[in-house]
Amino acid sequence: MDILIKAVQLLLSLSILVIFHEFGHFFFAKLFKTRVEKFYLFFDPWFSLFKFKKGDTEYGVGWLPLGGYVKISGMIDESMDKEQLAKEPQPWEFRSKPTWQRLFIMLGGVLVNFLLAFAIYWLVLYTWGDTYLPAQNVKYGVIADSVANNVGIQNGDKIIALSGEKVEDFGDIRLSLLLDDTESITVERDGRQIVLPFDVSVKAAMIKSEGFFIEPAYPFVIAGFTDVSASEVDGLKINDQVVGINGKNLPYFGQYPAELNKFAGQEVNLSVLRNQDTLIIKRKLSENGKIGVAVKAPAYFFDLEVKKYGIFEAMPAGVSKGLKKITDYLKQFPLIFNPETEAYKSVGGFIAIGKIFPGYWDWQAFWSMTALLSIMLAVVNILPIPALDGGHVVFLLYEMVIGRKPSDKFLEYAQVGGMLILLTLLIFANGNDVIKLFR
Repeated sequence: MDILIKAVQLLLSLSILVIFHEFGHFFFAKLFKTRVEKFYLFFDPWFSLFKFKKGDTEYGVGWLPLGGYVKISGMIDESMDKEQLAKEPQPWEFRSKPTWQRLFIMLGGVLVNFLLAFAIYWLVLYTWGDTYLPAQNVKYGVIADSVANNVGIQNGDKIIALSGEKVEDFGDIRLSLLLDDTESITVERDGRQIVLPFDVSVKAAMIKSEGFFIEPAYPFVIAGFTDVSASEVDGLKINDQVVGINGKNLPYFGQYPAELNKFAGQEVNLSVLRNQDTLIIKRKLSENGKIGVAVKAPAYFFDLEVKKYGIFEAMPAGVSKGLKKITDYLKQFPLIFNPETEAYKSVGGFIAIGKIFPGYWDWQAFWSMTALLSIMLAVVNILPIPALDGGHVVFLLYEMVIGRKPSDKFLEYAQVGGMLILLTLLIFANGNDVIKLFR
């Protein structure tokens, strides 16, 4: 069921974004009296699922859910309609319009995607506000994975600064380490501040490990049991705090998954704090190393900050958030193309995107993810690759500077080359997803 919900959210989100993106092209084409022959959600090779015609435009839904398109008369696009281009240019065709109008038509989709992202963030902030965990409220410090341990971070450390700048939002730490030129991490340990060096080799290790690097530490307090009707199991009770296994002191929940896995299927001695007493309770673990309890969520232990916005306050805040997301996304490209980080191995396709959505329906998460995907779609589309909007824009700018446009034959070859590049990237990204499934 989780997979189905994720898939439905992904399909709905991409459908919304494709419709808005293609509407951007459609709007400027109509504004400049350019004929639009087709407006499709999804691609329709051989047949379509649904279609109707109004005026000069056929509207429809294709069967291949890999995007969508508008077919504009007199434009060299993925349709490769050479027959039309062999005829004399007509006033309503794309190729007959002034360069600046063609530029707006090509930029329309990207522009609408950016505006859509800003609008969604505006309404999300107005409706739900902005909830975050201040770094200063991570009172138990952090749980560090093996990569963080190699940097020098220990369980219980409190992250207080990156490159000397105070950390405000704990959720920003990992992204800042990956995308910014961070040189050091300042931690507080046993009342002392320690500065740990950080360089690009650590970024590479973080990406390869696919671990969490650090996460907030919090106690292992029992909230319930796998059998929801149970009030206790083998002497364990709700609100008991598990503090160790087989005599080993483990004060934080994040330390338990790896430790429990060592004793899968075996009986262990759990050290349990109940009121002021420490008890030893025997419990046989499941074959996958589970105790059979539910744990109190992190939010139970931390004071989260919720910043609320009025309708007018949320507008600039939404734009600001959108601009930050754009900046963060752009910063990922140098990381991907840096062979030292091997970040290209983590580039994902539809499966990776689908996993980002929660396995339950949450409108706040859905719209936040849709806004982010709108930014991603806009940025990718403006890349200077033939067959993408950015490729067309490059040729139009060339025409504006040089004073003449490239030949139709050159544009045809460029379109085919661009489509081959995109197909290769599509296979590579989704191939990475499949490989990860079998790891």
